[in-house]
Amino acid sequence: MSFVQIEGLTVNYGDVRAVRGISFEIPQGEVFGFIGPNGAGKSTTIKVLATLLQPDAGRVRIAGIDVPRHPMAIRRRIGYMPDFFGVYEDLTAREYLHFFASAFQIPRSQRSRTIGDVLALTDLTDKAEAPVDSLSRGMKQRLGLARVLLHDPDLLLLDEPASGLDPRARIEVRELLKALQGMGKTILISSHILHELAQLCTRIGIIEAGRLVSAGSLEQIYASLGLLQVVHSQIINLTDDMVEKIKAIPGVASVDTLVDRVSLRMRAGELTAEDLLDRIYALGARIRMFQPEAMDMETAFMKLTEGKTA
Repeated sequence: MSFVQIEGLTVNYGDVRAVRGISFEIPQGEVFGFIGPNGAGKSTTIKVLATLLQPDAGRVRIAGIDVPRHPMAIRRRIGYMPDFFGVYEDLTAREYLHFFASAFQIPRSQRSRTIGDVLALTDLTDKAEAPVDSLSRGMKQRLGLARVLLHDPDLLLLDEPASGLDPRARIEVRELLKALQGMGKTILISSHILHELAQLCTRIGIIEAGRLVSAGSLEQIYASLGLLQVVHSQIINLTDDMVEKIKAIPGVASVDTLVDRVSLRMRAGELTAEDLLDRIYALGARIRMFQPEAMDMETAFMKLTEGKTA
């Protein structure tokens, strides 16, 4: 059973249909990347999951609980971080977290330890006594993540968590999200940074003009579009005969022999990089380098969308 289930979700703002009957599921422990242009319906969908908006139609469940009917039960299970969130600038980072620990009804005897744990997890321990106003934007984003982790939620709803961050801060947030995934958290993350989502997410949903254009694993989406993945390899004992045998591997589209390497293109969905490596080893190849390129999320996005908003 999936941890998040959305069936036929529809949300209207007056005469504007922001979300138009979308359906998707997120299995427990997976990272679901929500992709779409501004105005596509990403934030609206996340706000419904966060109990901040009532849907006009459809069914929304988290851990089997009906979200609109049982908002307080849902709020104990989720951590919601909007794209823009307020901070109390007169407080230190520790005081800020103490305030929200109290709001989350964490027992007073546990608060200091819990706050220490989330500060360590978000690498903010040395900034615990710093005024929130003095923190960089990247540190404020990590403080926001620390806040939503205080009550140890099962599901994280992160709306553009890397928005406006410099490259180093984006990498830090990405590594933190990987650590949270390793802890078994289920994560829904919306973002415009497609390349980083491709590295982080196990499943992707592409939304445009309030409709879900495509959803599934990266491999399923790439396979449906006929996209190719490129793998670069250095094979010490490469021969013409071995090249022909590699070409004959099911799922391999082409093999180009370059000066210092071999460039292999394989059809997504038919062959994984790991299986290709095993097959080449089985041919007796001595491999010095084997480097798959990240799949081209930007190409998939452009093929599936038309630039429309709701």
